[in-house]
Amino acid sequence: MIRLIFLLLVLGTPALAQSVMAVHAVRAGSMLGADDLAFHDADAAQGFADPRDVIGLEARVNLYPGRPILTRDVGLPTVVERNAIVPLVFERGGLSITLEGRALGRAGAGETVRVMNLSSRNTVIGVASETGQVIIR
Repeated sequence: MIRLIFLLLVLGTPALAQSVMAVHAVRAGSMLGADDLAFHDADAAQGFADPRDVIGLEARVNLYPGRPILTRDVGLPTVVERNAIVPLVFERGGLSITLEGRALGRAGAGETVRVMNLSSRNTVIGVASETGQVIIR
């Protein structure tokens, strides 16, 4: 009976899985390459299991060696920087209006970002495009 309980306790513990970690310190805003990454045994439920998923992404926070890289720590490369003057494009049907706005946050292509219209001082939310424009729909 004691052996059965011991086996259940040992087999019932979760095993550590391979997780992607930084080999050296990586500053926020840096692009991640294959030479920045390594596998280690770690219990990171919100981490990456395949380094190919991380290569080409941008570090949103400072990454330290030995710590698993979590999904919230990296993102798409930034195309809209905070406080940058960006083209605001409003499209509806065949109508397209373009004006300037100031980005109130950072965003990668396809991510939402708040932008202040410089003409009216109103804040709108749009989607950053690959070209650095913010599309309002």
